[in-house]
Amino acid sequence: MFRMWSRIYKENHLIKDTVIEDPSVDTRTHKVFRALSTSAEALDISTPIWLDKNIKEFGRFSHTRFTSDNFIEQPDFDYLEIRILEED
Repeated sequence: MFRMWSRIYKENHLIKDTVIEDPSVDTRTHKVFRALSTSAEALDISTPIWLDKNIKEFGRFSHTRFTSDNFIEQPDFDYLEIRILEED
């Protein structure tokens, strides 16, 4: 089972969070992109854009933060953090 935790923070306080589960047999990359899109929809925010910093950080540590630089429109929160909780 693949599970990803997405959390929105504002002024160092957790505002919203969601956990997305994906039992499909697919690549890790596809699961991450699908989970990010699904969690963005659940949290009622736009899907962030992956920058080089996020790709490197996520590859090494299985978590990353998306700040206002990752969104086309200015978000009303400080950052979105995603973290892999469980992988197949």
